[in-house]
Amino acid sequence: MPEPGLQSLTIETCQSIGDIPQADWEKLAGRDNPFLRYEFFQALEQSGCTRAETGWQPCHLIFRTGGELAGFAPAYLKSHSMGEYVFDWAWADAYQRYGLDYYPKLLIAVPFTPSQGPRLLLNDTLREQLRAQRLHDLLDTLISHLGAHSWHLLFPDSADQALLQHDDQLHRIGCQFHWHNRRYKSFEDFLAELTSRKRKSIRKERRQVAEQGITFARFQGQDIPDHVLAAFYVFYQATYLKRGQRPYLNKRFFELVRETLPEHLHLTMAIRDGEMIAGALFLAGGETLYGRYWGCIDEYNHLHFETCYYQGIELAIELGLQHFDAGAQGEHKLVRGFEPVITHSWHGIAHPGFREAIEAFTEDEAEQVLGYFEEAGSLLPFREQNGD
Repeated sequence: MPEPGLQSLTIETCQSIGDIPQADWEKLAGRDNPFLRYEFFQALEQSGCTRAETGWQPCHLIFRTGGELAGFAPAYLKSHSMGEYVFDWAWADAYQRYGLDYYPKLLIAVPFTPSQGPRLLLNDTLREQLRAQRLHDLLDTLISHLGAHSWHLLFPDSADQALLQHDDQLHRIGCQFHWHNRRYKSFEDFLAELTSRKRKSIRKERRQVAEQGITFARFQGQDIPDHVLAAFYVFYQATYLKRGQRPYLNKRFFELVRETLPEHLHLTMAIRDGEMIAGALFLAGGETLYGRYWGCIDEYNHLHFETCYYQGIELAIELGLQHFDAGAQGEHKLVRGFEPVITHSWHGIAHPGFREAIEAFTEDEAEQVLGYFEEAGSLLPFREQNGD
């Protein structure tokens, strides 16, 4: 039986963020999280990064109760699995071997962004009354209507995790590494919490970067000059081209973010002999700094660690932010003071046979991830843990 008051709950879809009034979106999404800002999704669409031709057809969800607006969720009809960071290529390959279509699939996520945060932007009444089984049933019905074969909700925050949790649903976990600001006043305050060996190692890495004649310059928001943003985009492209891939984002996207979300945007550029040689772009939220995009042309010793991690830690301390999410994967972050964090995703698979197989896979995978998480936690470089 439907929950009292939710008999009329429905989910609609729209093909552009522009179909949703900005004031309605912001009432539920707020303005603190850069990846939930209305302007962020506008920039993705207006730059052409999220469209059917790139395999990212906007299909944003609109929740209604009794015909009245009750919530949103950023969503896309996907024709591939690139740019998601919760990897289901093996699932798609298995479908193909049996002559079945895995795509299109419905992805409820922020494009190209493996960062935890709200995904279900629901009003308080709906969030209080909605139950996991009802939500999953609605999404199952929706993908049938859309002609999709599965739905996937990636990197929800704790509030959405509580809403999604159900014993009979496909739940997948992963592990990332985040840095936490424990009221540090400076980078040296942070180093003081590490074991002497790790402290010396980080200082040595930073010193070796400086000995190569590399310095750093920071730029913020609309004060980022055109030539600096252009140089950064060359570095960003190189990150993908070195792997034989095309970049997900184009230069116009970054220009739009600089124009419409300047308060969130921070850019750090590495300079040697008066020339920019690498760059890292950060987005600042209410409590968290997100390290999202980086690139260089030539390789320099420890440059990646300095530009992406140590410069990011310094920026987080300077901005008074509590956390630094430097991106997916990368256990090399562990010895540099980043701590393991469990990430989550939920999946609805229409095909009953494959659903059973994928469920078994996620259960086995979860055991491995939890073991890895516990082992990583035992290897943290802090003095208190290591008795230094």
